[in-house]
Amino acid sequence: MKALEDLDFFCIDNLPPSFLPQLTTLHDLAVDQGQRVAVAMDVRGGKLFQDLFSALDTLQADGTPHQILFLDSADDILVRRYSETRRRHPLHEGRTLFEQIALERRMLAEVRDRADLVLDTSFMTAHDLKGRLSRMVVGRDVERSMTIDVMSFGFKHGVPLDADNVFDVRFLPNPYYDVVLRPQSGLDADVATYVLDRPEAQDFIADVVGMLRRWIPHYARSGRSRLTVAIGCTGGRHRSVAIAEYIAAQLGDLSDAVGTHHRDLRVTTVERRVPVAEKDDG
Repeated sequence: MKALEDLDFFCIDNLPPSFLPQLTTLHDLAVDQGQRVAVAMDVRGGKLFQDLFSALDTLQADGTPHQILFLDSADDILVRRYSETRRRHPLHEGRTLFEQIALERRMLAEVRDRADLVLDTSFMTAHDLKGRLSRMVVGRDVERSMTIDVMSFGFKHGVPLDADNVFDVRFLPNPYYDVVLRPQSGLDADVATYVLDRPEAQDFIADVVGMLRRWIPHYARSGRSRLTVAIGCTGGRHRSVAIAEYIAAQLGDLSDAVGTHHRDLRVTTVERRVPVAEKDDG
């Protein structure tokens, strides 16, 4: 379920099956907000699990769009997973673990037969599973599903604790000392031009963007759902803001969710999605 949450699903775990048809309103609200709903149901529900098939029939009769994803695994792999996690099987009473798994398979046989997708997780890591779910259920490449957040900040306010990569742009001339530019921010064209038009700024950006473009796909394939790149200057208002905006635009084609966040731009907190930058042959 955690993997589906990272893929922007609204997730409900261990829902009594009889409540399934009542989720249509929640589903409609989630769709309006760009999300989908995922519900996990299994034999933990005990006798309530028997209501699943009538609930599925109701969804079918009502024309409610849905898919059934069945996660499977080999018996010996399941035994090893229970041993490693030391969790108790929900059908444990008076049975060996192999007997519990066999009974669970019989109880789930019809669900497996009715499933739209059956996924064997026997030899998958958590990262592998997320990638397969991204391609099978969401229909997008896992490399493009990772959120990239390019943040600006001021060192005098502290380094962001959630930053994965931190870059220091305090070596660049500071617009603060220009009385005309001081009240503006890196979002204003005059400040952005002052910061970005310098050769050392362009060299720095080229190095950082080149590094990020090389390694971001590796971060995504490792199973990460988010990568935060932090750009810092003294106060977090001028240089870091302009550089963060520019770098984010250069990374826009690597993910479906690239955005900027200006932590210390105190006039207003700015968060926005950035467009894909046009290719710059220079």
